[in-house]
Amino acid sequence: MRTLDSMKKSYDFGLSDRPLLGETIGEAFDRTIRSHPDCEALICRHQDIRFTYSELGRIVDRAAKAFVRIGIERGDRVAIWSTNNYEWVVTQYATAKIGAVLVTINPAYRLHEFEYILRNSQAKAIVLLESFKSSNYLEMFYQAVPEAMECEPGHLDSWRYPELRDVIFIGEAEPPGMFTERSFVHLSDDISDEVLIERFCELDIDDPINIQYTSGTTGFPKGVVLTHNNILNNAFFIGEYMQFTERDRLCVPVPFFHCFGMVVGNLAAMTHGAAVIVPAEVFDPESTLRAVQEEQCTALHAVPMMFISMLKHPEFESFDLSTLRTGITGAAPCPIEVMKKVVTSMHMRQVVTAYGQTEASPITTMTSPDAPIERRVDSVGKVVPHQEIKIVDPTSNRIVARNERGEICFRGYNVMAGYDGDITATAQAIDHHGWLHSGDLGTMDDEGYVRITGRIKEMVIRGGENIYPREIEEFLHTLPIVRDVAVIGVPDDKFGEELVGCVILNESERVPNEEELRQMCNGAIAHFKVPKYWLVLKEFPVTASGKVRKFKLREIAIRRLGLRDATAERESN
Repeated sequence: MRTLDSMKKSYDFGLSDRPLLGETIGEAFDRTIRSHPDCEALICRHQDIRFTYSELGRIVDRAAKAFVRIGIERGDRVAIWSTNNYEWVVTQYATAKIGAVLVTINPAYRLHEFEYILRNSQAKAIVLLESFKSSNYLEMFYQAVPEAMECEPGHLDSWRYPELRDVIFIGEAEPPGMFTERSFVHLSDDISDEVLIERFCELDIDDPINIQYTSGTTGFPKGVVLTHNNILNNAFFIGEYMQFTERDRLCVPVPFFHCFGMVVGNLAAMTHGAAVIVPAEVFDPESTLRAVQEEQCTALHAVPMMFISMLKHPEFESFDLSTLRTGITGAAPCPIEVMKKVVTSMHMRQVVTAYGQTEASPITTMTSPDAPIERRVDSVGKVVPHQEIKIVDPTSNRIVARNERGEICFRGYNVMAGYDGDITATAQAIDHHGWLHSGDLGTMDDEGYVRITGRIKEMVIRGGENIYPREIEEFLHTLPIVRDVAVIGVPDDKFGEELVGCVILNESERVPNEEELRQMCNGAIAHFKVPKYWLVLKEFPVTASGKVRKFKLREIAIRRLGLRDATAERESN
């Protein structure tokens, strides 16, 4: 029988002898420039661009003045729709210096999604790339804002987007209605240093500085409003955890539009005077491996599928990765065999696992660089400094005992300011005590290590049994034939829901039939957890941060299994 004395609660807080920074991003950036002016700050290999911190600082200041010149005020929104490049980084720091709110747009978005973000964010200006592969951003922009074809730069007047006035084009062409990079930068000639300093001094650490749109599982994404204090401190303590110094060189193949790139990557490096190396516009395994070798990178951030792609590259063995020591893997579980190869074959002895979400700026827990490899795989670490974490019963909201499952909640400097323009959604996410409810299910052991066991909304209810897909996925990952796996629920007339095991097999494996796959599970997991249906796929639909889009998998499964009519019939009754 459990007593009050014997129950240790699933609550923890991060201790540190280092205080929070209490600075704006611009102040931290300038401090780094003063401390490490000649250290390399940014290398964009696909653009053949290299900047020291002092060089980057001068370019950022010119861009900041240009934004002031076109009328961007403190709190105005500036959107950017682009893949990874040096212009992205300059825009990130220039908007921060003048207190503009940077609205990051997923480069994978198409016209309908772009129109939603542009309208929802009320952006006053947008920085725009011409195109990448099948995405023609310029063409989509003109479809959304045809008035731009007939106006002079800086004089856009659109009835659909009344706030939008200015478009800055990344590229060599001179599209109608847009400033080119060159013409935009020259606008700074009319603005004195004193004007920039005056604006700089107006800013507060709690000012909103970034809006990131969560990918969501259904419907349109919500705009997460983050402050200087949120993301700067999160980045700083990530760098502290990883023991970054000005001698480190961080390879960032993850996208800048996401927290993993712009916070865990750019800002974590900047706060410690380290260099950021951008291997390509978007992730490419060979470009990343080559960048690590030729730039002698000491750190590499990637999601598990990126590490898998690099390890499976046919010329992997020919690359010298011996300068690597650390990096972060996150966004999805990393199979232990993959982690072992990252540590040994990629020399990342101090690689860490991190967990969090955009609403939490983003990192809330990390493993330490010297944690046993098993801890870096079977857990997402302990709560990071200056944050609180607890695990609660989703129904009663009471803290559960250690090793009991519940919803993971966070509190601290890192909790978002809210969802942009959505008071109701904000109140649903952050309770009246300031706790952010993650929607993730997990446990905390006696040492404070946290394990993620699933999502509340992904829970499958089969005949009254609550089934957590993460448990089944962890088992299926142990099967030698399986490269990756995702378990989802689909409608069923008898049980309400049934399980579908979606698997990607190793390339050399024969494709087994459903009965063979079920036999691999029998006796290893409870019978009601064995998927009724199986889909063998070549790839999973994923977000830009590498998370599997399970609602898309569910649509695929329903269509392939012929369950659409049953679903429609049930919904109509």
